[in-house]
Amino acid sequence: MFYKRILTLSVIAAMLLLVIGLLPVHGEDEIYNKVVRLHVLANSDSEEDQAVKIAVRDAILDVTVPLLQDCKTKEEAVTLLEANRPFLTEAAQAVLQKEGFDDAVSIEMGLEDYPTRTYDSLCFPAGEYISMRVNIGEAEGQNWWCCLFPPLCLGAATVNEKKAEDACISVGFTPTQYKIITESDKPVYRARFKILELFGK
Repeated sequence: MFYKRILTLSVIAAMLLLVIGLLPVHGEDEIYNKVVRLHVLANSDSEEDQAVKIAVRDAILDVTVPLLQDCKTKEEAVTLLEANRPFLTEAAQAVLQKEGFDDAVSIEMGLEDYPTRTYDSLCFPAGEYISMRVNIGEAEGQNWWCCLFPPLCLGAATVNEKKAEDACISVGFTPTQYKIITESDKPVYRARFKILELFGK
């Protein structure tokens, strides 16, 4: 009986310490409020539509990377993207016309649910993010996701680890928040990551 009571107390103490250590008390939920995501949807899953989707993505990033490089907040980034939406639409449309496609492009800004996504050394939790959604034609094909702000995506890859850290810290990520999206493979951060996803939902 004595040993059973000790074991029970030990388990309870361990659980309390675990919960205290894992609760998002350092503003991890603010990750959702500091990020703008990019979502490009192809017309279909055909090889041609998927290839031109990548070309449209590159044209969008050619504009947005320099456009957002001096932004310090998500709100500032969203304002610039909204103001330049016609120009971004024209840039995407020009790519389609050059490649011989007659699909229309529409660009929308709004909240969108994202699954957990990994970009090289970065991993963002599933949840609702402000998003720039680029719809090509029927927008029924496989899509492409990235983090538009902070500017962490450069085509098919992300910026290197040092630049990614500098970009995140410069827009207000705390060191703990940055660790959440870069060290989610470690047990403690993996647990915090799951808690953050639950908060995001």
